[in-house]
Amino acid sequence: MGNPKQKWTSEEEEALRAGIAKHGAGKWKNIQRDPEFNHLLFSRSNIDLKDKWRNLSVANGQGTRDKSKMPKTKDASTDVVMLDSSRPLPEGNNAAKYNSMIFEALSTLKEPNGSDSGAIATYIEQRQEVPQNFKRALSSRLRRLVQQDKLEKVQNNCYRIKSKTQLDTRIPITRPKELQPRQVQSIGYLGNTVEEAAVSAAYKIAEAENKSFVAAEAVKEAERVSMMAEDMESFLQFAMDCYDHGREIVLMA
Repeated sequence: MGNPKQKWTSEEEEALRAGIAKHGAGKWKNIQRDPEFNHLLFSRSNIDLKDKWRNLSVANGQGTRDKSKMPKTKDASTDVVMLDSSRPLPEGNNAAKYNSMIFEALSTLKEPNGSDSGAIATYIEQRQEVPQNFKRALSSRLRRLVQQDKLEKVQNNCYRIKSKTQLDTRIPITRPKELQPRQVQSIGYLGNTVEEAAVSAAYKIAEAENKSFVAAEAVKEAERVSMMAEDMESFLQFAMDCYDHGREIVLMA
């Protein structure tokens, strides 16, 4: 941040005019970062540039006319969001945006013992145009977040995100009534699956037993046929012996 009490030089004023002509009014960060003007305006803050431009416009009688004629340059690389510095830190819907920026700062800085309000303010100022009473309003916002149990204040006036807040902001809470029907459906489906598996297992066991019985009967039948073949062979041998014996008797007679 620059020293607002330091008197502007003519070189700084010319650099400011040239920067606005190149980048457009309101692009203070871009003007400061531009190497063409940085060596003259590095000691000036965004608020200094804006206030000086407003004074120059009023002194030259241009005011709104110059603002309407000034070309607006859209720079996709800048992440600075312009805000009216004459207004205090917004409440209501805009407060949520500042809360988000505070959480973003704390998450990015990742200080184990928390970050102080100055470090948080510096992080936000580097990304947004802020009102002149921003730091005072930021302290109020930090205290309110502590009261809401979203932040915790630690030693040396530092702040950090409560673990519960991190969990609540990243993991959506599912209500029990949303889980109950799915649980009942899963249990019912599981019951059907177990019942079907039991029936299938019983069928396979019965089929296996039937095949085992058929196989045993086949073995018995094979044994019976084998025994009959042996008996038939013995009977045939006996008949042949009888035939040979009778033939010998006939020849002897």
